[in-house]
Amino acid sequence: MTKDKELLGRLTVVSDVIRATVDFFHDEGFVQLLPVMLGKSTDPLGPDPGSSVIKTAEIEYLGEKLRLMNSMILHKQVALKRLSGKVWILSPNIRLEKGERKSTKKHLFEFTQADFEIPYAKKEDVMALMERFYKHLNGRIGKSEGFAALGIEPFRFKTPFKVYETHELEDKYGEDWEIPASKAHDQPFWALCHKREFYDKEDPSNPGHYLNYDLVYPLGYGEALSGGERESDYSRITERMGRDKLQMDIYSAYLKEAKIGFLPSAGAGFGIERLARFLTRGDHIGEVQLFRRIPGEKVSI
Repeated sequence: MTKDKELLGRLTVVSDVIRATVDFFHDEGFVQLLPVMLGKSTDPLGPDPGSSVIKTAEIEYLGEKLRLMNSMILHKQVALKRLSGKVWILSPNIRLEKGERKSTKKHLFEFTQADFEIPYAKKEDVMALMERFYKHLNGRIGKSEGFAALGIEPFRFKTPFKVYETHELEDKYGEDWEIPASKAHDQPFWALCHKREFYDKEDPSNPGHYLNYDLVYPLGYGEALSGGERESDYSRITERMGRDKLQMDIYSAYLKEAKIGFLPSAGAGFGIERLARFLTRGDHIGEVQLFRRIPGEKVSI
């Protein structure tokens, strides 16, 4: 197989994944928002110990400092206040990762995620939604001509996925459990309870535990999705931002909205490129991008 034919096969699957994703969220009653690329504030990506982002990219425009989106989580919370309904976005994200992240084979510094938020939802609602999504892919992506071009059979998702607490995975696979656990499974699985950013809700009945979740692809492909129930209480938001030593002035517009009040919600985001890499059995995530954006690689154009 020529490299151009293989690339076309992979990009065909990417295209079909995007179309299937759009159809799924519209069929589920979500309003699709256009993405935000610049804002006064963005996801701080901390204190997540798994983050290796060097810095948040900034520009100055008309005397105002604006930040490129790491993710639209803060904007999603504001959107729910104004729309009072389910929202989703095909959201381009910029995350300036350390160069050594190239070796993970799953990191990009420019990527697109399907990012969604549901008012008054719990983690179980999001998990059920995503399992419906992967079943939806069985019927839709299995028809993609890209698989025939690559000479591989489509993966069949079998739900419900197994569910673990993070501490269970650490006990069995060690502190860096993600890839060993992924290699030990032949279907995706859920990992619950991660200490992460201020907007992920702490369990009020079990302090130190969090109402959030990751989905992990099997066969060594690693993290697929990250999300959680959201903290909507203003005092808890500011308390946790202070704990994380965030620069509060950067988040002044967000905090003004939070003080007025956010709707309780839950949501998540999953990378389109990571999904396509998994489906096409790609060795490296750069294989599903026409214009590669890999940490540690020079940009060609």
